Amino acid sequence: MYENNHNPLSWIRGTDKGHVHIGEDTWIGPFTVIDGEYDHITLGRGVNVSSGAQILTHDTVKRCITGRAYTQIDHKPTTVGDHVFIGTNAVILKGCRIGERSVIAAGAVVLEDTVIPPDSLVYGVPAKFKPLQKPNANPLQ
Repeated sequence: MYENNHNPLSWIRGTDKGHVHIGEDTWIGPFTVIDGEYDHITLGRGVNVSSGAQILTHDTVKRCITGRAYTQIDHKPTTVGDHVFIGTNAVILKGCRIGERSVIAAGAVVLEDTVIPPDSLVYGVPAKFKPLQKPNANPLQ
């Protein structure tokens, strides 16, 4: 079994290949999948990945539906910016770029190659997004 220093109950693949880049102060919940086995995956600083979330860099769809006549595993790098919150059971597919300070709602499915602007709220299946209403930084105001 491999080890990771973020959460022993999460599955982080590709670290041995140098494909996984996780910024400081990033928290990864249990039962998450961060799969950089076939391409680079970057999580910025201060990211929170809730339990059960999946962040992927590859798929085997074409290989499967062609009875393995298509032999490749398709892959693309996936990037999550700084201070992004990823909710429980959210899925981010290969090739996505998530802008900083965005919120990926619980259960959202962000489709392949989606580019999410900074400060967005991402929700639904398939995911839609809109500008995020920023909370007041000073709760006394």
